[in-house]
Amino acid sequence: MPGVIWLSHLLVVLLPVALLGAVWLGATMLFWWQAPARSRIPRAQKRREEALRRMAALAERLRQQEPELDPKPILELPLEKLVQKLLADELSLESVLCSYLEEAMKVHQEVNCLTDFLDECEEQLQALKKLKKSERGLLYGVPISLKDVYDCMGHDSTCGLAQFLEKPAAKDGVVVKVLKAQGAIPFVKTNISQTLLSFDCSNPIYGQTLNPQNLKKTPGGSSGGEGALLAKGGSILGMGTDTGGSIRIPASFCGVCGIRVTGYRLSNSGVASAVKGRKTVVTVTGPLAWDVESLALCLRALLSEHMHRLDPTVPFLPFREEVYSSNRPLRIGYYESDGFTQPSPSMARAVKLTCRLLRDAGHQVIPFSVPRTEYAFFHLFLGSLFADEGASLLEKLKGDIVDPSMKNTVTSLRLPDSLKRFLAWIWKYIEPRVSQGLETLCGVGTPKKLWELHTAVEEYQQEFIAKWRSLDLDVLLSPALDPAFFVGYPAKTQESSFYLGLYNLLNFPAGIVPVTTVTPQDEKELAFYRGYYRDRFDKSFQEAVRGSVGLSVAVQCIALPWEEELCLRFMKEVETLVKNKMEPK
Repeated sequence: MPGVIWLSHLLVVLLPVALLGAVWLGATMLFWWQAPARSRIPRAQKRREEALRRMAALAERLRQQEPELDPKPILELPLEKLVQKLLADELSLESVLCSYLEEAMKVHQEVNCLTDFLDECEEQLQALKKLKKSERGLLYGVPISLKDVYDCMGHDSTCGLAQFLEKPAAKDGVVVKVLKAQGAIPFVKTNISQTLLSFDCSNPIYGQTLNPQNLKKTPGGSSGGEGALLAKGGSILGMGTDTGGSIRIPASFCGVCGIRVTGYRLSNSGVASAVKGRKTVVTVTGPLAWDVESLALCLRALLSEHMHRLDPTVPFLPFREEVYSSNRPLRIGYYESDGFTQPSPSMARAVKLTCRLLRDAGHQVIPFSVPRTEYAFFHLFLGSLFADEGASLLEKLKGDIVDPSMKNTVTSLRLPDSLKRFLAWIWKYIEPRVSQGLETLCGVGTPKKLWELHTAVEEYQQEFIAKWRSLDLDVLLSPALDPAFFVGYPAKTQESSFYLGLYNLLNFPAGIVPVTTVTPQDEKELAFYRGYYRDRFDKSFQEAVRGSVGLSVAVQCIALPWEEELCLRFMKEVETLVKNKMEPK
């Protein structure tokens, strides 16, 4: 999930006394602050190595049971077909788990995406074999991957933080329990960005995860391990979390599908977070998969009375099949730019392409403009993420090594308010986005009381919905964030992620569908990219997405709160139209 990073280029103007003081303080405290991290991190890395050896050993045992097993046909099956074959006993549970264990290990060797192996998957497999056919769930025998933050009994949920190491979960989280009850077999946990507040995928414990489409690029974050593993076929279904794009950015960067649901429609109990208690921008759980039908199947399984019983704070709203399967024409709003960050040529082209396909299919497509984007980003979104001026986040980082993707955020949060205001004043007429970001971090222009902030967010949400209603829209189409950034660049252009973060602020369901790839012409047009502000953030964005010919480009499909089925129906429509266009006549 993206945070806010502005100070890599500001430190040159720090007051000499403040700079010397910071250096002295850093030199004095560095050893003591990092001591716990230095002792825990090597042990965690060793535990991962041992877990991966156990994973390889299980794969070998399963392979010995079926020495003639050819995993390729299994790994090529879409989720719906895989489940059908497992339910009909046309495939053994052992053959499927073995295939994905072997493939996941291959993918990990290439991109560094796994953090843990869930040994209990072998015992669960044996328990599933004893079930009667009538007792088998919707995900019977399906190996699934989980983002690091999902609690699994006996395993750490680290958030990429040393402080969370060596604190294994006492029990499975609610979503994990429901998935297991539906027959799914969680078998690995995947890598994340430190604190989950970056859309890169790196932390001091497990290192940097790479994008399998281009190893110089990031898979996105914070659910980057999931995106990378799915993109390369090492998993068929994964669970992520999303606070400001953390499911959707990895999905778009890696060329898979993903959806963030309305807050509280899926349980968040047993999901770790670096900073808990945010109410205006809530963290939500959600699936990533190869296609939209797989997302729908996962939500059918999760939206059960069982989940409501385990977590009564989640309403019992079963999956509405009639909405998802409807074929009535839609009224679709769209925009190519949010009026705040200029999209890359491939982002804009993806929206135009999708609009044309939707019109040709008989849907109405209507222009839409996002109201007050700059205000929403700086004062509401960032104001919500750092309502305590970063105190909770800094507390979690005590005793830790700060990952490079988070260093500028942490540096800016640690500055005294007086210095932030001084720097904001200096940069006001030079780089307005720097100035506004610093002002937000020290509370300038942002409601200082939580109830005032909540009220401001609610008012903006109602303003957005009123505009939606005035156009009588069913759904909305927007750019995603594409193509994948070079490793390290998410820290330099965080505001670009607000194409996704806006819908966390609004609490709308939103999903990602890949629709095209970067073309040589997109790359040529990128040379003329200047952005709205023509500042170093725009230049960093241009640099981040260059060299991307052939990489995936997606669009974002949005619906109003609690309309996940309509969102998925829209995503399925886009996916089908794109697929039909690509197939030879």
